[in-house]
Amino acid sequence: MATGRLYGVGVGPGDPELMTLKAARILKAAPVLAFFRKKGRPGNGRTIVEGYLNDHVVEEALTYPLTIEVPASDPVYAAALTAFYDDSAARLAAHLDSGRDVAAISEGDPFFYGSFMPIFHRLSSRYTTEVVPGVTGMSGCWTTAGTPITYGDDVLTVVPGTLDPESLVDRLRKADAAVIMKLGPNLPKVRQALDHVGLLDRAIYVERGTMAGQKVTPLAEKETDEAPYFSMIVVPGRGRLL
Repeated sequence: MATGRLYGVGVGPGDPELMTLKAARILKAAPVLAFFRKKGRPGNGRTIVEGYLNDHVVEEALTYPLTIEVPASDPVYAAALTAFYDDSAARLAAHLDSGRDVAAISEGDPFFYGSFMPIFHRLSSRYTTEVVPGVTGMSGCWTTAGTPITYGDDVLTVVPGTLDPESLVDRLRKADAAVIMKLGPNLPKVRQALDHVGLLDRAIYVERGTMAGQKVTPLAEKETDEAPYFSMIVVPGRGRLL
């Protein structure tokens, strides 16, 4: 029996209309849908694709054992996630070995901090794999904020908020334009780093960009340091406007 094909499908930043035509076509035809979620949640990716699936799709909900409960630097975190991805890959491999195609969805783009990447590294050498790019969360956020991000010869720096304070300052000091992702509990140190390098007044906080309930505010005017998973900061550049 021929094995199934594995698809890594980018479903965009949140608004279902920002999915590509190719993503929608593959989702409609896929016999198996795999999606990641936090325990007790439906999963943002699964919410995006509602209405794009066939009536007989088999759903594989891949539920993270933990998210921010343990710091990513803790060996417990790495061990738990490694075991989780090993188990998830095995579950999807069972479908592929039975000849069923699997569409594994990823918010934004699968290869840009995508949840699909650990599955790709475990299965792509064994099964025919196709990756469908998607609109990234950061492009959704700067568009939601109504601000062009790079001008002329500006260089864009993308920084995860999980970096230590010194590394954040070092990266942001050299930035013409910047996107800071993975905020959550890291927002206070990110705010301090931006203030330290003189970028706080240009920074824009975007929460749930392109999704229902989206919020946009200058970071300097944000009164609390609370930030959900789906939030980021964009700092527009100031290069030559041609």
